[in-house]
Amino acid sequence: MVVNSMLPDRRRRFAFDVLVAVALAAITLFVFLPALWGGWVQFDDDRNFLDNAAYRGLGPSQVRWMFSAAIMGHWTPLTWLTHGADYVVWGMNPFGYHLGNVLLHAANAALVYALALRLLGAAMPGAATVSRRLGAAAATLAFALHPLRAESVAWITERRDVLSAFFALASVLAYLHFCAAAEGRRARYLASLGLFALGLLSKSMLVSLPAVLLVLDVYPLRRFQPGAWRSPAARAVVLEKLPYLALALASVAVTSSAMARTVRVTSLALYPVSARLAMAAYSLAFYPWKLLAPLDLMPMYELPVHVSLLEPRFLVSMVLVVVTTVAVVLARHRWPAGLAVWLAYGALLAPVSGLAHAGPQLVADRFSYLPSLALALLLGAGVVAATRQAVLGRAVLVAVGLWIVSMGALTWAQVQAWHDTDTLFAYAIEVDPDCGWCYAQYGGALGNRGDLPSAVPLLERAAALRPHRAGYQAQAGLALLKAGRATDAVPYLDRAVAIQPGNLDAVTNLGLALVEVGHAADALPYLERAAAGRPSAAEPRAGLVRVHRALGRRADADAELTVLRRLDPALAAGLR
Repeated sequence: MVVNSMLPDRRRRFAFDVLVAVALAAITLFVFLPALWGGWVQFDDDRNFLDNAAYRGLGPSQVRWMFSAAIMGHWTPLTWLTHGADYVVWGMNPFGYHLGNVLLHAANAALVYALALRLLGAAMPGAATVSRRLGAAAATLAFALHPLRAESVAWITERRDVLSAFFALASVLAYLHFCAAAEGRRARYLASLGLFALGLLSKSMLVSLPAVLLVLDVYPLRRFQPGAWRSPAARAVVLEKLPYLALALASVAVTSSAMARTVRVTSLALYPVSARLAMAAYSLAFYPWKLLAPLDLMPMYELPVHVSLLEPRFLVSMVLVVVTTVAVVLARHRWPAGLAVWLAYGALLAPVSGLAHAGPQLVADRFSYLPSLALALLLGAGVVAATRQAVLGRAVLVAVGLWIVSMGALTWAQVQAWHDTDTLFAYAIEVDPDCGWCYAQYGGALGNRGDLPSAVPLLERAAALRPHRAGYQAQAGLALLKAGRATDAVPYLDRAVAIQPGNLDAVTNLGLALVEVGHAADALPYLERAAAGRPSAAEPRAGLVRVHRALGRRADADAELTVLRRLDPALAAGLR
């Protein structure tokens, strides 16, 4: 009779928790509604979707491409499959792509609630059910409604964040069921492993999840004691992680190969080990700070030209990281949750902390998507602890509630910053008037639309802010050349070639600009170098035709024109 009476009660609790999870997902969906009316942004959306027809559909050719291609260093076949489905249903209407992101994030909120309930129950077994539910709900909303989530959800390109997180959360939940089950453990274990594999196929940042599972084994699951690593129980727990580790290593190998083929990995010569440690410390300190004060969020936090541990922001970050680490280690017996949260947060952030680096960013809001969950769970535990005292509990609940509401309001506004290209970069420049990357991106987008009068000053500003960046110099020079200001273009293109002699686009444009200003003899070596480096390119040949004509070399001009007719008949016809 006792057992029979417990079953309906357990079902009622489960049904109630399902309703709470659905409600939290609905709140999340509401806060992110403005994302549904956003468009494409000229920040990787163009390269991934607008200029890329290969993903459009779910036919054999598209699926083959999804499993073989790596755009900008990312091998994410499962994410591409979801975008192929988007195209089948929505075509190129961005509404459907945004809807997919928002729905996945709302589903993640429901999974976070389920995960938080289990972890808080394991960490605080004596807590009342209502306290655990309040703590889990607080952790969920702190995670789901925070403005740091806006970039991952409102930016179509970052579908890989919300999709990989969905599988990661489901994998951890299956793992927790495996640890707690007396029967059917093998099926739960295989489910967790399979979900982890699907997560890696969505985004490789999940490679450190096995380390997080090991942290959970120690606390709050207490499957073995930290000092008993050599015991049979500890060995069994560690051996469980080997299949996860094998999948993670395979993902690292594939991703490393993709990055080597498609992106320029940041050189250790430019940013040595000391700089990488400084970057990692800054990353570890940056996201907790932004969690508490999410102001001036940016689509790009630029990597400085030089990174030094002696620079104040990096030195302060390193001190904070060292002090925090020492504190949680010393307090591990009285407060094991602190060390567990810090280790899990650091492990999840490690792949994008700067230790291995590619791209122009120092940190990025999207990098915080999964790592911030560890910090949100700490907030949930604080709510559970506070509710043990009636007065304190009410005060904490009110304070946390007000903070979450304010975060939701900020997120509503932050999502709208991603509405379209002009809105995003106008916002970014307003927040950080010294963001060279922002000026370059905005200017490039306007230039691609043919709005050269608006693009040129932005690109000139980018070049002035980052004189060491060959790409910015080349962009400004090309825009000036297209605007009919070849004289102004020459200095920018000359700097671009001096910084990056192998940039054949800049070499070509410098030669063309010199032709325009009447310096044909000076243009000749640049155009010859560009033609030799790219024999199938038409622009250098057209420039050589003009140079040889200007220098009175009719035979050489005719020879180049013959080659040009084969490469680009229309361009050749314009030179007759």
